[in-house]
Amino acid sequence: MNIRIFITGGTGSFGRALLRYWIKQHSMGASAPLVTVLSRSPQAFLEQFPEFQEQPWLSFHLGNILECETLPKGEAFTYVLHAAADSTLESQLVPLNRYDQIVNGTRNVLEFAIASGVERFLFISSGGVYGKQPINFEGIPESYHGIPDLLHSSNGYSMAKRTAEHLCALYHAQYKIEIVIARCFTFVGRDFPLSVHFAIGNFIRDALWRDEIVVEGDGTAVRSYLDQSDLAEWLLALMKKGKAGNAFNVGSDKAITIADLAFLVRDLIAPNKRVRVLGGATINGERSYYVPDITQAKEELGLAVNISLEDAIRNTAEAVSKI
Repeated sequence: MNIRIFITGGTGSFGRALLRYWIKQHSMGASAPLVTVLSRSPQAFLEQFPEFQEQPWLSFHLGNILECETLPKGEAFTYVLHAAADSTLESQLVPLNRYDQIVNGTRNVLEFAIASGVERFLFISSGGVYGKQPINFEGIPESYHGIPDLLHSSNGYSMAKRTAEHLCALYHAQYKIEIVIARCFTFVGRDFPLSVHFAIGNFIRDALWRDEIVVEGDGTAVRSYLDQSDLAEWLLALMKKGKAGNAFNVGSDKAITIADLAFLVRDLIAPNKRVRVLGGATINGERSYYVPDITQAKEELGLAVNISLEDAIRNTAEAVSKI
């Protein structure tokens, strides 16, 4: 029996990472599943990314997660991978609308999955659900029960993801559908934007096309980055084998300060360029730290960070410079 996967958010960064992973697997002789991608504008997407045209295993369905009647009723799928949510600052959504998109959209997709007899459901969540990472944590574990500030509207995205996670837990308990949650951190790759609030993308853009590499803050914030090829492999492993009812951190555990990251990008891509740190005080004098503990994914699923940060930066720069 053919495996059939329905993906929401399949035209975004996460979705394109998955599609490129399957194209590569297919080119190496491996069989690809039958994949249906939900899109509000399939034609515009395929015109922008023609490499996804005429893939025999890939189809697109015109629809919107907020409009239940547009979902592909009557079709049977093995898995649903729900990744639809705009996490970038480019979005014109105000926090309340973004909250509605994530929460109401997730409920609609869960209802669709139940009606379609889906076996397993992977929800793409965020490491932001933990709130501020304690300074004594080198990596934040899934067992940490912190929470973002409920009274700050800027946390609408993270709080919506928390609410959507709870919806997943309710549907798992009520309908016995196997649901796994991927709490995703920070990533790098050709399909992640270069001109929004993701520091590594900004640095790669600056190294390739601008006179200097600019660090907007004081550079003390700490992040880690997983290559999008590893991301795709991790998500598919969670979708197929992750323990139902559990959340798994997805990301790299190799921490780096933003300032060090800027110099690393410079050294790898544009050794003669200047790195300029604009400075500015940290919020409340506290350093921002956002790094996952990935012990659970390593021990339960045998997952690993296979692509080094250095190689991920080089690969991304090479890919985007050809676009």
